[in-house]
Amino acid sequence: MTSYSFATFWTVEAPIESVWGALTASELWPEWWPYLDTVVKVAPGDSAGIGAIHRYSWRGPLPYRLTFEMVVTRIERPFVLAGTARGDLEGTGQWTLMSGENAATHVRYDWNVRTTRAWMNLVAPFARGLFAWNHDRVMRAGGDGLSRHLGEGWHATAV
Repeated sequence: MTSYSFATFWTVEAPIESVWGALTASELWPEWWPYLDTVVKVAPGDSAGIGAIHRYSWRGPLPYRLTFEMVVTRIERPFVLAGTARGDLEGTGQWTLMSGENAATHVRYDWNVRTTRAWMNLVAPFARGLFAWNHDRVMRAGGDGLSRHLGEGWHATAV
């Protein structure tokens, strides 16, 4: 399997509770996040949401689709939401939010995954840069979609 590590940074001109609410309502993401086709709640988790499972089906500018489930492993409202991925991608993802000046919220998403699809691993030596480009476009579209959803300004940088 081929491993990837991405960090995406957004500054959203909205209060942290509003951003947290949007990010924790992942069943609604397809309404505002281009490239996300479906989110299906598989299991609700405990009363705090730990153990909740959602299945995500993504497509990007490149002509392939990725489907995986995320199991929520950590919630520290309204600062940290983390989970473990399994499916076409395996690994971890973590949203970290921090209040900024003028009611802005700084958002960081860390995504450390391995590809499990044979064709992706086969072409990874040649296509790694394209896969990273695709990921960055999907994340930038998410920042823009969140901005429209919250009706606020935003700034996103994918690293």
